[in-house]
Amino acid sequence: MAHLLGTQSIGLDFGTGTVLGSVTVGLEDGDRIGIVGSNGAGKSSLMAILAGRLAPHSGQVTTTRGTRVGVLDQSDHVDESLTVIEAIVGDADTHEWASDPRIRDIMSGLVPDLPADAVVGTLSGGQQRRVALAAVLTGEHDVVFLDEPTNHLDVEGVAWLADHLNRRWARGRGALAVVTHDRWFLDAVTERTWEVHDGTVDMYEGGYAAYVLQRVERDRIAAATEAKRQNLMRKELAWLRRGAPARTSKPKFRIDAANALIADVPPVRDQVQLTRMATARLGKDVVELIRCSVSYPTVDGGTREVLHEVDWNIGPGERVGLLGENGAGKSTMLRLITGDQEPTSGRVKTGMTVRVAQLSQQLAELDEHAEERVSGVVKQFSSIELADGSEMTPTQLLERLGFTSAQLKTQVKRLSGGQRRRLQLLLVLLSEPNVLVLDEPTNDLDTDVLAAMEDLLDSWPGTLVVVSHDRYLLERVTDDQFAVMDGGLRHLPGGVDEYVELTRNRRAAADGVGTFGGASSPSAGTASAPQAPQLTGAERRALEKELQSVERRMAKVGELTEGVHHEMVMHDQADFAGLAALTKQIGDLEEENAELEERWLDLSEQLGA
Repeated sequence: MAHLLGTQSIGLDFGTGTVLGSVTVGLEDGDRIGIVGSNGAGKSSLMAILAGRLAPHSGQVTTTRGTRVGVLDQSDHVDESLTVIEAIVGDADTHEWASDPRIRDIMSGLVPDLPADAVVGTLSGGQQRRVALAAVLTGEHDVVFLDEPTNHLDVEGVAWLADHLNRRWARGRGALAVVTHDRWFLDAVTERTWEVHDGTVDMYEGGYAAYVLQRVERDRIAAATEAKRQNLMRKELAWLRRGAPARTSKPKFRIDAANALIADVPPVRDQVQLTRMATARLGKDVVELIRCSVSYPTVDGGTREVLHEVDWNIGPGERVGLLGENGAGKSTMLRLITGDQEPTSGRVKTGMTVRVAQLSQQLAELDEHAEERVSGVVKQFSSIELADGSEMTPTQLLERLGFTSAQLKTQVKRLSGGQRRRLQLLLVLLSEPNVLVLDEPTNDLDTDVLAAMEDLLDSWPGTLVVVSHDRYLLERVTDDQFAVMDGGLRHLPGGVDEYVELTRNRRAAADGVGTFGGASSPSAGTASAPQAPQLTGAERRALEKELQSVERRMAKVGELTEGVHHEMVMHDQADFAGLAALTKQIGDLEEENAELEERWLDLSEQLGA
């Protein structure tokens, strides 16, 4: 693989301590790198140095002649005097970009709701961010650097971006480096992980799931980190292996090693105990929406109905995720649950013992504590009881959420965005609600803090309702997902995957192919989404039979692969020839499994599954 760019013993120090110390890394054709680490560790600085936007204080950066680099960092702004189309494609004529399917795809994926002639300065911050991302992606780049690209994208937008990046270059070509706290996105697009910490960069093979395994394994062998952090990551690994096994099919790590590490780790949540305790605190009645409709007045004097005769019974101990496009009615649904809004028709029935608390997207509730120290803010609260019967003091909870002793003495106004977010969550929990509503709780949090927050929520005994664009969080902390669509509420037995598929199909049916800002492109204005051919009964039975056969073989290949992995562990490690033969067996099985997966997807599409 061709070397594209890299660093040699670079150092960075802003006078408050070493940010990067003698770091040597590089990007080659085919690299897909995820960069993780705590807030302030130096992730964005490393990316800026690699992209040529920040000069290191020592060492050097090398770039192969002719390498084209595209960058989206958190401070990038679009010229507000330009129109949307000018900001994305420059001064290209309409027929040039409209006839390019790649550009049309980027526009429909990122800015489908924006008129091409809208002035950037009139857009919201989130819309401007999407325009900036689209402008980067339309360029012809050998290396693309993206810093928090999923900010301001909904679940479907994140899925589209992952698919685009996976299709962007031919295999073994181009390089991607991404900084993000979105763990689902990391697993979807990256094949290696760089962890930035303490001025160094540790490298791991695979995406987030593989990184979790290798970090746990490294910690266990070297005993390099404290037991509390290690146990937390082992719990995270347990969920990755048990709750979402599809995540671990892509990274090439030892399944037997993962199973050994989590053999004594219980499921992330004791559902029976949580339900029992939640019922004791709440009773059988929590919140029930009965034929609730909500309408808002429009500027022309009419009304617009957002929700129509919604029925929803939320029970004690339930953990539900709420999905929906912007403007679909998610926030309205939350206000009905919290009692902040009355329905236009229908009624909301709330249990007598229900105490609802909401973690909002704003941090305004911390303003009254701005001059106080963190320790002073929490000392007014008493300990809270967790689902296992144990109690934790406010200070213990702060430590569990990653606060250090020094930070306890810090004034609230001097905390970082992520620290304020964690304190906000803690104050909500200390108020001892039995129904908790979380509205986009992942803002400003790094992956380690997110894991700590999820671990705390696992043992919180109450009913949980979560709205988030963070797909990983939704799948991690909730057991059921629902979508607000067409004014109604739809249960999603297939989870987030089902929602993404539903919204894609709806948009394809509504918009056709090649639309942008409500106008069709000249080359595809009359095109429509292709329809699957109708199958006869015999054809369907034959496809279903083959699908079952493929599924049985996939299961068998999985068993064989696990067996060979186990054999490698038990094999004489000095027998290199024997180990090489076993490695080849694993490679052949993985290749066969990839072909089976491809055939399974093809058959599923034909059957309309």
